Amino acid sequence: MAPDAAQALRQRLRADIKAAMQARDGTGTRLLRALLAAIDNAQAVPAEPPALPNRFGQGTSEVPRRALTEATLHAVLAAEIAERERAADEIARHGRPDDAARLRAEAAVVRRYFTP
Repeated sequence: MAPDAAQALRQRLRADIKAAMQARDGTGTRLLRALLAAIDNAQAVPAEPPALPNRFGQGTSEVPRRALTEATLHAVLAAEIAERERAADEIARHGRPDDAARLRAEAAVVRRYFTP
């Protein structure tokens, strides 16, 4: 396994985003971009406040992103699934079955990328 479990999934998501864009699937493109953003957010390194006031070009640098373990990646995807299912249940209770069905369909798409 690669040191970063998210790398292969990120490549797969990018390829699927490209295919969704070519198919003019706006909903699919939006969902896949949201998944990619969730992985990017999980890889983000917490920002540390600068010791001194930042002047142009001073104290700025790139830091490597965190490598995600397979367990962390599964947790990110599980959270995305749970969030959509919770929202679907809440929306269904408010009498909007079409929106709830859309969210459940999105959760099903996320499950395709979730391999326990």
